[in-house]
Amino acid sequence: MPDDSLHLPLIHDVLERLKATPGALLPVLHAIQDCVGYIPDAALPEIAHALNLSVAEVRGVISFYHDFRTAPPARHTLRLCRAESCQSRGAEALAAQLREQLGLDDHGTSADGRIALRPVYCLGACACSPALELDGRVHARLTAERLRELVNGCREDAAC
Repeated sequence: MPDDSLHLPLIHDVLERLKATPGALLPVLHAIQDCVGYIPDAALPEIAHALNLSVAEVRGVISFYHDFRTAPPARHTLRLCRAESCQSRGAEALAAQLREQLGLDDHGTSADGRIALRPVYCLGACACSPALELDGRVHARLTAERLRELVNGCREDAAC
């Protein structure tokens, strides 16, 4: 686990810049995550103090919004669409393949921190289902073979 205190100067800069913003907590959390990649645990008391909130209030907001991370992100994120169109075109079988190939459950991250699996309920590629987003890039009309290639590329850290 990284030393979260290394990020404190950056966090203090964000707080100084945004603490006067009305409803500052969400902008502060987004800014910290954008800069650091996640919200370090060491940041919570700093955020709470700067915004006159309790640590519990800050933690509650972080846990409410699933897009906030409290640990460093995986190097690669696979987001498999599980909406109706993709389900009708085989997404459930692809999800099972992913879970087996990676040894992860939905919302899991590999032990080496390289690959995270996240279900999503629509990527907007319904006409080309099933679809998967890998590191922000959508792959449509996904097949089991292509999915295996994408995962193997991530494991090797090749361009996915």
